[in-house]
Amino acid sequence: MQEGQANSLKCCVIIPTYNNQNTLKRVLDGVLKITDKVIIVNDGSTDDTKSILAQYKDVEQIHFKKNIGKGFALRKGFEKALDLDYSHAITIDSDGQHYPEDILLFLEFVKDQPETLVIGSRNMNQEGVPNKSSFGNKFSNFWFWFETGLSLKDTQSGFRLYPIKKMPKSWFTKKFEFEIEVIVRSAWKGINVCNIPIQIKYDPEERVSHFRPFKDFSRISVLNTILVLIAIFYIKPRDFFNRFKKKSLRDFFIEDVVGSNDSPKVKSTSISLGVFIGIIPIWGFQTITVIFLAITFRLNKLLAFAGSNISIPPMIPIIVFASLKIGGLVLNNDVPENEIGNGFNFGNHLLEYIVGSFILATLSAISIWFISYFLLLKIERKSLKKDDE
Repeated sequence: MQEGQANSLKCCVIIPTYNNQNTLKRVLDGVLKITDKVIIVNDGSTDDTKSILAQYKDVEQIHFKKNIGKGFALRKGFEKALDLDYSHAITIDSDGQHYPEDILLFLEFVKDQPETLVIGSRNMNQEGVPNKSSFGNKFSNFWFWFETGLSLKDTQSGFRLYPIKKMPKSWFTKKFEFEIEVIVRSAWKGINVCNIPIQIKYDPEERVSHFRPFKDFSRISVLNTILVLIAIFYIKPRDFFNRFKKKSLRDFFIEDVVGSNDSPKVKSTSISLGVFIGIIPIWGFQTITVIFLAITFRLNKLLAFAGSNISIPPMIPIIVFASLKIGGLVLNNDVPENEIGNGFNFGNHLLEYIVGSFILATLSAISIWFISYFLLLKIERKSLKKDDE
């Protein structure tokens, strides 16, 4: 039955290993009790790893002459699994912290969700878990949420199930930070990422960790910086634009305006923020700016994005005209209407335009806030009254 589960899913187990001679045999024997679909990647071990693996001639093996990094070992394991026509791969560390029998939990979970990337969630409050591991996991969880919008309890566990045929095929990193890159970029591709609880064993006498705090933490920090920038300037705008574009105006109003769980105050603030950003003169950067601010202030990102679309092409001449007239009035330098409509040159009235656009944006945002707030409040009260009846 166990073997049948792995076969029906076309799933193999990949074990990356580097100088874990004390635990490797136990881990490998435990995995082989579950399935013989195993790929071992020896990442240039200098201990007795090679002689131990020589006893397993029927197991698919990849050997590197020198140590390159866990990420590279996993990448080569994925490539081999794809060559062997596997659709899924479970990865398990060879340091003995995982229980091979938990492989069955992954197989059972993805039976109905075959396109999900599943990460084993460890109890980081368990006795024996190093404080630095617990802190590092919380740090990683936060940045994963910021970059993808998904909330996980454990993003650093190496015990995972990957839908390798659905994942990106090219990668940038080769060491420990790869396990962050792979889940973030998979989530960006639309693959669901979730946790399932697993057992964990921390034995300081036999466990060997190759994580180098300064070097590897620095690499992870650099990677997260790059991923955050990509998320803010490309992924978030792309996702919100695609989501907004697919909806009719009626569906958008019902699902995202009325149906959102946010309070009327949050909704109206989100819309008015979008209107303000859509009017001020940062053409080409409205979407990036409004999504960044909505994330920062925990507002409704889709409503903020919708509000920023006040600057759609048909509205631009109206916004520019109103901004120039308001700016001219405030600065006591009126811009003639015939000049605006006849080959207008921003260079001649740039100050009037900038001042006027900020005033127009502020007044419009305040007006929209009050209108939308009281309208949404009325809808909410009406809905609550209907539910009471």
